[in-house]
Amino acid sequence: MEYVKAFLVGGIICVLVQILMDNTKLQPGRIMVILVMSGVILGALGIYAKIEKFGGCGATVPLSGFGFNLWKGMKEAIDQHGFLGLFEGGFTAASVGTSAALIFSYIASLIFQPKMKK
Repeated sequence: MEYVKAFLVGGIICVLVQILMDNTKLQPGRIMVILVMSGVILGALGIYAKIEKFGGCGATVPLSGFGFNLWKGMKEAIDQHGFLGLFEGGFTAASVGTSAALIFSYIASLIFQPKMKK
């Protein structure tokens, strides 16, 4: 049942983004920012935690989950270190995922030797 919930939540997020892409002229970069910011805002409102609890990886893998992760890190760091946690928390919470993405993409580029399109 856990997989079904993850599929439903992830699928709903993907459908909403696809509707946004099809019905607006927004560039992909702006849509990505909207997803991250929606995760931050829904996290601050206490809504995304419930979505994450229900949908598991279906909620944490999309970019909205990355925004929620940034918000959680900032909230925890502010609680521990005060105002300076505002600057520290997001970096600490997202550093592992960002580092893994950079390292694995570099390894993939070495293996597959990508070429620029002409």
